[in-house]
Amino acid sequence: MIKLDGKILTHFDFILPMLIFPIIVFSFLLINEANEVLAHKQIVYIIVGFFAFFIFFLLPIKKIEWLIPFFYWFCIGLLLLVDVLGATKLGATRWLEIPFTNFTIQPSEIFKPAFLLMLAYLIKNNPPPDDGYRFKDFCKISFYIILPFILIKSEPDLGSALIILIVGYATLFLVGIYKKIILTGVLIVGICAPLAPIVYDNLNDYQKKRINDFLSEKPSYQVRQSMIAIGSGGINGKSKDDATQTHFKFLPISTSDFIFAYTIERYGFLGACLLLGLYLLLILHLLSFNNKLKKDHFARTFTSALSILIFIYVGVNISMTIGFAPVVGVPLPFFSYGGSSFVTFMILFGIYENLLAFRFDPDYKLVRIDL
Repeated sequence: MIKLDGKILTHFDFILPMLIFPIIVFSFLLINEANEVLAHKQIVYIIVGFFAFFIFFLLPIKKIEWLIPFFYWFCIGLLLLVDVLGATKLGATRWLEIPFTNFTIQPSEIFKPAFLLMLAYLIKNNPPPDDGYRFKDFCKISFYIILPFILIKSEPDLGSALIILIVGYATLFLVGIYKKIILTGVLIVGICAPLAPIVYDNLNDYQKKRINDFLSEKPSYQVRQSMIAIGSGGINGKSKDDATQTHFKFLPISTSDFIFAYTIERYGFLGACLLLGLYLLLILHLLSFNNKLKKDHFARTFTSALSILIFIYVGVNISMTIGFAPVVGVPLPFFSYGGSSFVTFMILFGIYENLLAFRFDPDYKLVRIDL
């Protein structure tokens, strides 16, 4: 008889779905209220996302980790291909059209799992000494961080490029960097600060507009309507019929980039605390594995990078919603409407669960045969 080997669930992180499922359900309820057509599409994205999760959970990652550099460079090739064959939307060339279909893919989204895996691969094969990475090793890993930053920034997609940069160096900081390198980095940033006007002059027009809107006394239309929605929600929120900012279309893209504002309009301060509490628990839960995975550099690095990625996504999205950051296309993980981000994070968590479930048994088998 062929049976699924029960050992694969021995080290499965069951706390993770308990934190993610409420976010997905909460999101679907809001999207369904705002737009039933989008809700039907979101169901498809959720199904595809869970399918992707199980594929990557069941992959023998530790047996095929030698393929990670090939996956990384394949994604770099896709980013290079964007410059040549990329499809342009809203003034940005970030997508590749799939031949003979009406679908497009965004290589910068596909690159995120490759990037986190490559960081984990590099650090596993060259673990940091007790006092952290020295200059030579730091520069070697920096190459794999800066290269995609340059390629994604040129699309232009400065938001995603900065996320890659911050996640890469924040992960290195958690893993361990020699103190003199950290101090040198702080000094370089301080010395280069006066060059900010030159950097600004080299930005695209839409990027300059976002910065100008952020710094101006009067916020942009999107942020202004978002803050009205947030202020009108009060403590307990409004009924569906009274959520006029969303249902009368005053609040733009209320189911994706500004869904946090819609959440507060609908469920008030308490609803926002519930959502932020779930994200906080999720991030702290992932960070708690830093101690549990000390001897497993691959899993520890991947988990740390994933927690930082979620923190940045949540922090940037909420900051732009309340006017504390420029408006950029950074969604709330598992909460904003859309397929690319949802599927990407499901893949990342599938890899995470794989690394935990099989960390003590690299020669695991998914099924066992009883004769």
